[in-house]
Amino acid sequence: MADFQKSLAEFAARSATVVAGSVDGFDDTRKTIERHELVFPVAYGLDPTEVSATTGAFFEKERGFLQATGFIIRRDGTLTLAVYSTGAIGRLVAADCLGVIDYYANKP
Repeated sequence: MADFQKSLAEFAARSATVVAGSVDGFDDTRKTIERHELVFPVAYGLDPTEVSATTGAFFEKERGFLQATGFIIRRDGTLTLAVYSTGAIGRLVAADCLGVIDYYANKP
């Protein structure tokens, strides 16, 4: 999330919005927001089973958490890109998202 925070001006220049969601409760989410000095919206207290069923995110039942899942969604609500991780790697980074946004903005 810190990567996206550092790139917020670039997202804003493209009229793109960054949001995040977490299964963590309020206190843990607040700590994450403070640690990374996030100013974009971060939803908290999401039900991991529900999020997994709705989005296809990988839910690790044994450890009780979701693996990172990232989406680029167009203004009309259609999905442009989805990245699903099943482990410690395989996440969207800000530069990749900006590149995809630019690609579709310049696509004839």
